[in-house]
Amino acid sequence: MSILVTVPTDRLAENLGALPAGVELTVWDMGSPPPAERIDIVVPPYMGGPQVLERLEGLDIRLVQGQSIGYDGVAEHLPSGMTFANAASVHETSTAELALALMLAAQRQIPRFVLAQQRGEWSPRFGPSLADRRVLLVGFGGVGTAIARRLAPFEVEISAVARTARTERVDGVGDVTVHGTHELPDLLADADIVVLSLPGGDETRHLFDAAMLSRLADGALLVNVGRGGLIDTDALLAELTTGRIRAALDVFEDEPLPAGHPLWQAPNLLISPHMGGASTAMNPRIARLIRRQIERMLEGEPPVNVVLPAS
Repeated sequence: MSILVTVPTDRLAENLGALPAGVELTVWDMGSPPPAERIDIVVPPYMGGPQVLERLEGLDIRLVQGQSIGYDGVAEHLPSGMTFANAASVHETSTAELALALMLAAQRQIPRFVLAQQRGEWSPRFGPSLADRRVLLVGFGGVGTAIARRLAPFEVEISAVARTARTERVDGVGDVTVHGTHELPDLLADADIVVLSLPGGDETRHLFDAAMLSRLADGALLVNVGRGGLIDTDALLAELTTGRIRAALDVFEDEPLPAGHPLWQAPNLLISPHMGGASTAMNPRIARLIRRQIERMLEGEPPVNVVLPAS
């Protein structure tokens, strides 16, 4: 059996290393004509957006392997008859690291000290710790559990919210109480830090609207490493401007965040430019996932991580 695999960059092709016999690997960024009418596995560009998938129309593709965990908009642009797999197992570690970094930076006021350093000022200040805080993780899939594992050494009280209520044992953490989504409004007032790692889509769009944001405790920190659409931007701006709550955001409704957008000047806000998965952890992990898909295809096994089966 022989299969044709395309990846968008020379770097990813190099990271894949030596492949099993029968595998033809071609670099195709989907900006030029396809290398063949039938391709077994297509890996689209990492930051190409779901619209790039329309370029697969008319081709015979067995599997489209995305490079992100999220797949917002993919169903609208993926040609019918194609199977789409996401990149679960690739970005969880890096995204959890960033969530922890944002929490620590915001709590220990690192941005303030960076600005003071630029001015040559010695500017000590007593601030909030991460230790002893009550952290509510909204979303408890791969990213949420990875965040919980990294929070364990910081002596915080962890609870979570997900679609299904349960008690889940997490390595290094122990039993975590996972509340149902319907309980979220009543849980917010008791949380010092709220971390969002939910997927996007109609079901979660503006979950944190003005009414939900108003339930956050005074001084609470809202961290979003999920999708920008989870938060109503105008409602968040109103809360930040009053100084009642704080936020640290890696994702936004408008990306890239436009120059002159009011969020750039919003008080009590720490911004990172959608960097959750963009670390050195990504390259070897996406390569491992693609190799796994190749090996399973050669063995006649179904692919892993399928989120949109062929219709």
